Order: sequence, then structure tokens, then C-alpha cells
Amino acid sequence: MNDACKALSLGRSTIYKLINEGKLKSITIAGRTLIPRTEIERLVSGVN
Repeated sequence: MNDACKALSLGRSTIYKLINEGKLKSITIAGRTLIPRTEIERLVSGVN
């Protein structure tokens, strides 16, 4: 999550908002929210 915040220059609450809106896919493992690098790249490039 921290790496995603840095890469996207967004705060944690905004990242969670994007996840809840279905605009950013995440994986939850053992209580940790992980965002695949491909999702970060997709969001940065503007691809839907």
C-alpha cells in the first residue's frame, strides 16, 4: 500500500476510495491490502 501511495502520489484514503469504487484492483492477504504493480501501471497510464 505504501509503495502504491508513493507511485501514484495519493493518500491512503484516496487509494482505498479507488479500490471501493472498483477503479483499482487489490488483493488482501493476511489482513494486508496489496496492489499489483500492473494495476498501478494501468492507473498511471490512464488505461481503463
